[in-house]
Amino acid sequence: MEEDQELKKILDKYKEKLNEELNISAGNYKVQEVSSKEYTDFKKEYLPNELNIYEKLCKTSENILKLKPDKKTAEVLEESISICHLNVTPSGTESFAIFAPLVLMLFGSLISFFIFQSFFFVFYFILVGLILMMVLRKLPEFLANNWRLKASNQMVQCIFYVVTYMRHTSNLEGAIAFAAEHIAPPLSLDLKKILWDVESEKYESVKEALDLYLETWRKWNIEFIESFHLVESSLYEPSEDRRLALVDRALDVMLEGTYEKMLHYAHNLQSPMQTLHMLGVIMPLLGLVILPLIVSFMETVKWYHIAVIYNVSLPIIVYYFGKVILSKRPTGYGETDLSQSNPELAKYKNIILKIGPAEMRINPLFLSVFIGVFLFFIGILPVILPLIPGFVDPPPIAGFHFLDYHVSVAKEGPMVEKIVGPFGLGAALLSFFITLAFGLSIGIYHNIRSKNLIKIREQTKKLENEFASALFQLGNRLGDGIPAEIAFSKVADVMRDTTSGSFFQVVNMNITKLGMGVKEAIFNEKSGAILFYPSNIIESSMKVLIQAIKKGPMVAAQALTNVSRYIKEIHRVDERLKDLLADVISSMKSQISFMAPAIAGVVVGITSMVTTILQKLGTQVGDLAAESGDAAMGAGGMESMFGDGMPTYYFQIIVGLYVVQIVYILTILANGVENGSDSLNERYLIGQNLIKSTILYIFIAFIVTLFFNFVATTVLEAGFAGG
Repeated sequence: MEEDQELKKILDKYKEKLNEELNISAGNYKVQEVSSKEYTDFKKEYLPNELNIYEKLCKTSENILKLKPDKKTAEVLEESISICHLNVTPSGTESFAIFAPLVLMLFGSLISFFIFQSFFFVFYFILVGLILMMVLRKLPEFLANNWRLKASNQMVQCIFYVVTYMRHTSNLEGAIAFAAEHIAPPLSLDLKKILWDVESEKYESVKEALDLYLETWRKWNIEFIESFHLVESSLYEPSEDRRLALVDRALDVMLEGTYEKMLHYAHNLQSPMQTLHMLGVIMPLLGLVILPLIVSFMETVKWYHIAVIYNVSLPIIVYYFGKVILSKRPTGYGETDLSQSNPELAKYKNIILKIGPAEMRINPLFLSVFIGVFLFFIGILPVILPLIPGFVDPPPIAGFHFLDYHVSVAKEGPMVEKIVGPFGLGAALLSFFITLAFGLSIGIYHNIRSKNLIKIREQTKKLENEFASALFQLGNRLGDGIPAEIAFSKVADVMRDTTSGSFFQVVNMNITKLGMGVKEAIFNEKSGAILFYPSNIIESSMKVLIQAIKKGPMVAAQALTNVSRYIKEIHRVDERLKDLLADVISSMKSQISFMAPAIAGVVVGITSMVTTILQKLGTQVGDLAAESGDAAMGAGGMESMFGDGMPTYYFQIIVGLYVVQIVYILTILANGVENGSDSLNERYLIGQNLIKSTILYIFIAFIVTLFFNFVATTVLEAGFAGG
């Protein structure tokens, strides 16, 4: 018994020594147990609120209307649900896909018919409900594709971190934990689930759990599977050189596969993007030109019918087809939101006002809502003012009315003797404020939420671009036998006046002036150099350095040299991918920044002119019929051809909101094609594009509307005066 205790003490002693050497028990590479509660909390924290709402709706629908899909569909749904980490059943998704559209069809039809007394909305809601049934049945698959897009954008980085770890420590579990620590969700969630499945004894080993997880990517990313299999094979190699060769090959396979897939994607992207551009931008905007004629000659067609088509149906269709194009995007080298990986940076999403030593943070939502409400109030004045008792429309100036409400020309139906309008030029110009309200408020909100973080990330990316050569130099110094503490000082001198040099200078100052060790100088919670340069690549490189130094300067030198090579290879492939997509991206950016706002602005101006001509013709023909009496029955017949028409006020609001919507959607699509799932850059581009495109549209529409209305009025007055 005593011998067993002695043996246990000896084993524990050597195990503790081994753990200390490998930095497993206490350090940066500690493989923490991932308990069920931790995984669940992590899942709740990451999963968007809309997915949690979707889970609740599916469960409620299943309780009310329990439907079971067929076996083949159930298998597809089960796979999609598993990929998204949703807590629902195939029966729940099927029940929701049928129950929700039925409720929409029933209540939407009844309420709309009660309000508008029109069968248009009844048929519209029935059609929307039937389409929605098909879409909602595919929703889990759509969510899974969206998850794959986000996850696949992090796969290059994932393999990079796994390979970086495996070079100095041949431990698969540690490598997965290291990668999960340094990449952002959703792929980190998948990696944490692998560890959780082992800790909860669902699988016997990490390899078994990993292999089963990799199978879910077989249809979409075989390179990811091959890279991990090469990493697994390296565990069984007795030769160190052979093991390292397999590990290095894993990253090469991932990068080569990424480039080849992106090459095919870029070539196949031209046709879908042109189709989307025609269906989503050109045809809808050009089609708007004939709509005033339709409304004028078909009294049953109203402006709100067109608004439903252009501001509800078309944006949804364009967004859906855009997402389908994005779902086919292969693996890329994506960026992450800095505030996700470093919560301390989340404060930069707010407006920061410094009052003495203190800081006051204001959520930009308050500012954007204030701007939106203020501009919207100005834009809605033409509708509000006639409701005020005693309000009188100002007399026309130079032949132009301010509001111009008049009695409907309809001889029968619900519009008889009803007041219609506003048809005045002043009302048309005030309608621009409603477009500004939405475009500017949404743009300002996204711009403020992202611009500070973008600046920090640009500085960090600049450092990352230089960091490969800086690491190479640091590795050379360590290879010469120079201690790490002195090596940092020498590299800082060589690379002074660069971002990398500043990073090494901070490390050197912490060592020389504050008496810190290398690890403390980099990772100290209060003054560590990493605090000023929040980059996962830099952080992981420094952790590799700290780990490798324990095994000697030559090991550290080799580790840094390899990390430097990896960073350069990833950067090279990323630049080649951007080059492949340059033509498509430049075309999309021109649509967002100029084409769509310019075409829409001209269309509004032309439509305003057409509406003015029809209105004046109708008025003049009516006056002629009244003056001529029975002798001008033909003129009276012509008068009946002209309906009330659609005021430019409402037409401009429809077009303006469509421009805001289409710029928003195309920005998401352009960012997705170029950068994959990069939410921070997406918000920044939305802010920039909405502000610029909305102002450009307003400027063009304002000038063209004034000019064309002036020309139309002048020509008509001259024509009738001459007659």
